[in-house]
Amino acid sequence: MPSSIATGPLQVRAVYSTPLRTRFRGITVRDGVLLRGDAGWGEVSPFWDYDAAESAAWLRAGLEAAEEGWPEPVRARIPVNVTVPAVGPEQAARIVAGSGGCTTAKVKVAEPGQSAAEEQARLEAVRDALGPAGKIRVDANAGWDLDTAVARLALLDRAAGGLEYAEQPCPDVADLAALRRRTHVPVAADESIRRAADPLAVRRAEAADVVVLKVQPLGGVRACLRLAEEVGLPVVVSSALESSVGIAAGLALAAALPELPYACGLATVHLFARDTVPSPLLPVEGHLEVRRPEPTADSLAAVAAPADQDRRWHERLDAMAEQMRAAA
Repeated sequence: MPSSIATGPLQVRAVYSTPLRTRFRGITVRDGVLLRGDAGWGEVSPFWDYDAAESAAWLRAGLEAAEEGWPEPVRARIPVNVTVPAVGPEQAARIVAGSGGCTTAKVKVAEPGQSAAEEQARLEAVRDALGPAGKIRVDANAGWDLDTAVARLALLDRAAGGLEYAEQPCPDVADLAALRRRTHVPVAADESIRRAADPLAVRRAEAADVVVLKVQPLGGVRACLRLAEEVGLPVVVSSALESSVGIAAGLALAAALPELPYACGLATVHLFARDTVPSPLLPVEGHLEVRRPEPTADSLAAVAAPADQDRRWHERLDAMAEQMRAAA
């Protein structure tokens, strides 16, 4: 049902909540808001540890999707990686095998409470499942200090039979730059771009070989295109663990980039027990088709959030909108 909250012709059409098939990023349930405007559907789903000021960028992205639409694509299919959470080796192998033909895997590491041996076993299982020609990248979510990153990447590079790159192994730009001088594994910057007051610091410090861009945290497709041009490094477009409504925005960015040398991290809908649309964005032959699936009344009913969660999201959306107005 449309909410009383509206921005021009745009209204909140649904608050969704769905269990995850596997614990991911420390959560077991994913939730967010779906907006509907003249240009289509948009998603606003900042994680709950983000305050209103940081979440305002996510609202800008949702408004762009719903009110403006996106630039014209230059490609119709996007190569994607399968995302492997911090699970045991048997489950990791099953995820790769059921990935819809993905030949690149992004494997989560630096999980609190897990040992290097557990990570090594996960990487070896992923390599076996992918075969020798597949590509493996790891994502540490800024979980290591510099010395740990040097040691762990050497171990995991051997376990994987070669790593394509390591995503955000350390939290600080200075440590990323130092790490690049101490390892042959290429470094990708994620949090140092999307959660940084100065995302161009990565370029000035020569701290990364690749940048990871996520549409919602960076304020929309057009904002990401501008940033990609300014940074001047190869881009991987990645998911912020959205439903297919939000993933469509990531596809729009990947489809509009002048060059796309890497598989993108947009094949994460498989982690949802239920999606917001009847035809989820799932890979076929390792690619996602550039399309914009739409929710239906039945698909929204299947993921409808409880009343108390619905109220919390409406209150949160008000706080995000106030931050947007203050920044204007």
